[in-house]
Amino acid sequence: MQRRNICLKVAAALACLVSAAPAAGEVRIEKDVAYLGPDRQEKGDLYLPADVPDGRRCPAVLIIHGGGWTGGDKGAAREINIGTNLAANGYVGFSINYVLAKGNPVWPQNLYDCKTAVRWLRKNADRLKIDPEHIGVIGGSAGGHLAAMVALTDPESGLDPPGPYGEFSCRVQAGVDLYGPADLLTWLPDRPGLGMLPASRAEDRGLYRLASPGTHADKDDPPLLILQGTADGTVPVEQSERLAAALAKAGTRHELIVIEGAPHSFHLQPKQRDLRPVVLGFFERYLAAPQ
Repeated sequence: MQRRNICLKVAAALACLVSAAPAAGEVRIEKDVAYLGPDRQEKGDLYLPADVPDGRRCPAVLIIHGGGWTGGDKGAAREINIGTNLAANGYVGFSINYVLAKGNPVWPQNLYDCKTAVRWLRKNADRLKIDPEHIGVIGGSAGGHLAAMVALTDPESGLDPPGPYGEFSCRVQAGVDLYGPADLLTWLPDRPGLGMLPASRAEDRGLYRLASPGTHADKDDPPLLILQGTADGTVPVEQSERLAAALAKAGTRHELIVIEGAPHSFHLQPKQRDLRPVVLGFFERYLAAPQ
């Protein structure tokens, strides 16, 4: 495993990488960490607070990139923005690549990869100074869909991977869905597999229902924050509204925030509104480990 350790001042570094800098603090990044086993090429990037006192355990957040389940990367600007903001505020961020659909269906392996990353964080909790009982997930677009699936599914859903690290739980304690498609039965005209599923909607409606986050909502699920822009031309606001309605019906703790004028694919600091207080405040309420 090839690993690069980089230390950087947050404000200075992000000025070159994204449009706005995070809160003051230092972040240490470990790139291309193997988390899926020796036979897999997909890796993850860790965003770590630079100085964690002995005896302290940090909450952790899995970061899932977008790209229509067919593209995208763990090191895109949105993922850098999220990971660095999290680490600057005392969280361990883990931005992953996962199996992509390259002309072949990949469901549910893409979800399995995300859940395996949660297990990997627990397996490595001591080295990373993570509190294994305080792990969350965040993702944008297709990553928002997968983040919501990680948050809302449990072993009874039949969507936990058989391994590796099967001795560790896949469950998270909080989730943030940034404009992810939520109801695959109604999103976009019917086309084969939406890029990841092995059948069209007309051929297997049950499969599309299974892959829709709201299907799995119940009152015991962790809280979910949903963020959506009114100018989103890829995932309409109706998708987030449908998910919020399903969560409300199931009694799942949730919040839907619609950002006026925001397009698809924004990070935590779009020009329309600084979302850092919203997201960090949500994780502070539901995820931050006791010190």
